[in-house]
Amino acid sequence: MTDVTEAYTVTADELRQFIERAEQLAAEKKEVAEQEKELFAEAKGRGYDTAVMRRVIALRKRKPDEIAEEEAIIDMYKSALGMQ
Repeated sequence: MTDVTEAYTVTADELRQFIERAEQLAAEKKEVAEQEKELFAEAKGRGYDTAVMRRVIALRKRKPDEIAEEEAIIDMYKSALGMQ
């Protein structure tokens, strides 16, 4: 019975560590989100279009080939709808 209790204690300690790490990461994520919100508020206050900024950030994460393909499809759709 002692082996089971010791194994449970070790598992409980490890679980507690995981829980505490997850809580810490959640707090850090909340802080980063607040900083990001402040950054975009500052940019907006200086006259930048924050929606466009967010799109540019998203585009910078993608591969140029993916962007080019999407833009070609958008152009084709716009042409089909008489938008060009």
